[in-house]
Amino acid sequence: MDYHLLGLILSFLVSGTNVFAGYPIWWSLALGQQYTSLGSQPILCGSIPGLVPKQLRFCRNYIEIMPSVAEGVKLGIQECQHQFRGRRWNCTTIDDSLAIFGPVLDKATRESAFVHAIASAGVAFAVTRSCAEGTSTICGCDSHHKGPPGEGWKWGGCSEDADFGVLVSREFADARENRPDARSAMNRHNNEAGRTTILDHMHLKCKCHGLSGSCEVKNCWWAQPDFRAIGDYLKDKYDSASEMVVEKHRESRGWVETLRAKYALFKPPTERDLVYYENSPNFCEPNPETGSFGTRDRTCNVTSHGIDGCDLLCCGRGHNTRTEKRKEKCHCIFHWCCYVSCQECIRVYDVHTCK
Repeated sequence: MDYHLLGLILSFLVSGTNVFAGYPIWWSLALGQQYTSLGSQPILCGSIPGLVPKQLRFCRNYIEIMPSVAEGVKLGIQECQHQFRGRRWNCTTIDDSLAIFGPVLDKATRESAFVHAIASAGVAFAVTRSCAEGTSTICGCDSHHKGPPGEGWKWGGCSEDADFGVLVSREFADARENRPDARSAMNRHNNEAGRTTILDHMHLKCKCHGLSGSCEVKNCWWAQPDFRAIGDYLKDKYDSASEMVVEKHRESRGWVETLRAKYALFKPPTERDLVYYENSPNFCEPNPETGSFGTRDRTCNVTSHGIDGCDLLCCGRGHNTRTEKRKEKCHCIFHWCCYVSCQECIRVYDVHTCK
């Protein structure tokens, strides 16, 4: 057991009360025991941590789509961990904490921007997919965006109703972002950027019908892309995120904080861009205050000059190398008809980890 990492996690948990103030802790529904029991036990909305009154009403009125909401957050977390697998911060979650990312999201950084965008996109995606699969009685296929068929094809199948999924995500995920401060403004913007990505990537998907594989009839429907395409797009938006500054001005309801692009010479961000206004820590060393776990013992790529390479990922501390034996299938032969037989080989690999 890595006692250093364990100690860091415990320190996060002890300081948890400071983390929860502006934290979407309902995301914890996507991890641990609550998530695994969603499909087999009734959902008790009052037991979901961190719901504001509007979210609680939504949960009780639309209880049957709550498993899809949780599935969407889980999908977003998994995609975050894929996209950041080779970076100093790799989207680590803490299973036994309601603040599932620790204090990392306390700051209005690029990382916070990406997590909010991918989680909101995940909720929209999962709800849309669930409706198309017929698992909910309150939604179904999209019949509003068909229009006339094109040459050589006709409408068929079940078009996915992304507008409904986006609506659910907006109503539920944004319900707690109604404060007149800069952080709520940032979260709302990034949530919407994630959802807009779903709508922008909707495409026509077709299936051919006919004898002997011909395409005499082609049925088409609107479909979402693979969620990996959404993650790739939002990761690019993370890399080019716009830095903002906070401005205060008085309105009838009191002082309100808004965001303005920091650099006037740059193109201002659009609704599809991610925004942030605080710098990220370097994530090189463990730090309970920032939520950094450090990069010690992380696997690095010795041949890469990018952020996943041993030089950058290990923050100049150097790396260790060990050999590792792995069993793999080899010398595979196809037999007619129809199976493949393989031998089992042991191969030796060099594994490089940060000091």
